Amino acid sequence: MSVVVVGSVALDSIRTPFGECTDALGGSATYFSYSASFFTSVKLVGVVGKDFPKEHVELLKRKKVDLAGLQIVDGETFRWSGFYEYDMNEAKTLATHLNVFERFRPILPEDYKTSDCVFLANIDPDLQLDVLNQVRKPKLIAADTMNLWISTKKERIIHLCKHVHILILNDGEARQLTGHNNVIKAGRTILSWGPRYVVVKKGSHGALLFTKDKLYSVPAYPLENVFDPTGAGDTFAGGFVGYLNREKNALNDKVLHHALFYGTAMASFNVEKFSLERLKTVSKAEIEKRMKELHNMTSLVKYKM
Repeated sequence: MSVVVVGSVALDSIRTPFGECTDALGGSATYFSYSASFFTSVKLVGVVGKDFPKEHVELLKRKKVDLAGLQIVDGETFRWSGFYEYDMNEAKTLATHLNVFERFRPILPEDYKTSDCVFLANIDPDLQLDVLNQVRKPKLIAADTMNLWISTKKERIIHLCKHVHILILNDGEARQLTGHNNVIKAGRTILSWGPRYVVVKKGSHGALLFTKDKLYSVPAYPLENVFDPTGAGDTFAGGFVGYLNREKNALNDKVLHHALFYGTAMASFNVEKFSLERLKTVSKAEIEKRMKELHNMTSLVKYKM
């Protein structure tokens, strides 16, 4: 039982109203892997330069993330820098240096190709489709996207929808992709393109899950202090997909709803500190406690495992 994630591994420099950090561990595959590793085995596919700090490699290994698919090549690691103002829902980019990531072509080790689950982080949709040509009938395929690819390769994303079980994106991306201002209409439209489920992340307003017949909603976990939202969406996806992979033999509405809660709980931990600093200290007991608190906020019936 494992999930393969294909995406970026990066070094981030971030400033928020509450502090700043330089060359902190980041990237979509990184956040997803660390979050999903609380629920299932993870195999990471990505690329870094020779300058990538060894302590970051060791951190992922300690979480038992399989790094056989991490390419270490000549050149510098992908770097992103940005800042947040008091509206912490939107990052302002200062600089993006793709470096070795610009030439990234995912190559899956042989044992990755038979994994039960694949998560395609927000890389070029042509690369996402290339990964799907390398795997052998996974039971669950989930994908993310971003505004850049919607602007430049919209038709390829729509084509990708025919080949994935779940599409995960934020509310702005859902509107941009469909041309519908209403998020509910946007979610239903994407569902009509082929995926079984669509998840729309709404930042501090929670998340929506669209199925063929139903719509589920989960609020964000209420926090007094949001320190750094970077990677929250990928951390959400890690909790959501990681839990689904763990429970895939009983994939039903109840499991899907629980997965929303787990994804939301994981994202809430992530935003409490820079990079993965808060996730490093999270225990499974804390995750369960926060998941139950979320459930009980939305129901008169107390949650029981």
